[in-house]
Amino acid sequence: MTIAKKKETRVFNITQLSTRAEENESSSIEGYAAVFNSKTNIGGWFDETIEPGAFAQSLSENSDVRALFNHNWDNVLGRTKSGTLRLLEDAKGLNFHVDLPDTSVARDLSASMERGDINQCSFGFYVTEETWDYSVEPALRTIKEVDLYEISVVSIPAYDDTEVSLVRSKELAQKVEVRKTLLKKIGNLLEEK
Repeated sequence: MTIAKKKETRVFNITQLSTRAEENESSSIEGYAAVFNSKTNIGGWFDETIEPGAFAQSLSENSDVRALFNHNWDNVLGRTKSGTLRLLEDAKGLNFHVDLPDTSVARDLSASMERGDINQCSFGFYVTEETWDYSVEPALRTIKEVDLYEISVVSIPAYDDTEVSLVRSKELAQKVEVRKTLLKKIGNLLEEK
């Protein structure tokens, strides 16, 4: 029996948002676009969970996944093919890291994330393997394998367990560490007097 592929998207709530801003510094977004074994209700029709390993085959075979803003293909934030989007499936879920471009869309997104106005994530996929449990109400769909084609930062969540943070370049992180070290040394000197 051949099952026709049906394009689907899922939206997740992004938690633990933290931002840092410094002028002229490139930024990135990192977190989890999907979390395994996190049950959510889909449109009041059924519950759904994503099984560990669901992204593994797609990540090994698909070298061109895009990171988008609001599922809009005109708003590309990163791409695996260019190396600006990195995806990794780990024990928790689908981890992502996007190096944001210096575009108005990315700057607007960063500003909205810093304010806390946008704090959710989603992903687009085709289901290639699933199981259904109709012995529970509502029915439970377990997604076992997907063909992933995009992840998105969005404004409406379906899953509440994802995480993201807006981070700046390594150079900024190094500057912060140097400053912390200097402040600690100054504090130690003042305590000695």
